[in-house]
Amino acid sequence: MQARMPNPAFVLPSAMQALFALSKAADQEGLPYVTRELVHLRASQINGCSVCVQMHSEDLRKAGQSDDRLFSVAAWRDTPYFTEAERAALALAEALTRLADKAEPVSDEIWEDARRHYDEKALAALITTIGTINVWNRFNAAVKQVAGSIKR
Repeated sequence: MQARMPNPAFVLPSAMQALFALSKAADQEGLPYVTRELVHLRASQINGCSVCVQMHSEDLRKAGQSDDRLFSVAAWRDTPYFTEAERAALALAEALTRLADKAEPVSDEIWEDARRHYDEKALAALITTIGTINVWNRFNAAVKQVAGSIKR
């Protein structure tokens, strides 16, 4: 397997800087690290981004997350391994990643559940995190980036 070209953020350094700045802004606003990584993993699973699925699974494992949690992110609704706050974040991540699937992608129920668990800054960070991982997923999908090819 070989990518069509390098990830666009590697080709355009200002794009990389902008994405890192966006991530850094979200990382500083009260959203727990593990929640961010769970959201990254779930959106990447939905988008079929093998690079990000591998990367964020590794990051979660390094953060001490159990195999039970890692292996069941795609089926989070049907497992006992996630907190209510994490479930709210995962539901919002799915809704914002699958915008075209419903006329109202983010239902009032999903929104209120997220708002119940996160204050305004943390919610802003969550939305920004979801948007950013979707950008990375789309960049990698466009160029057919190969899992394991990006070393950090």
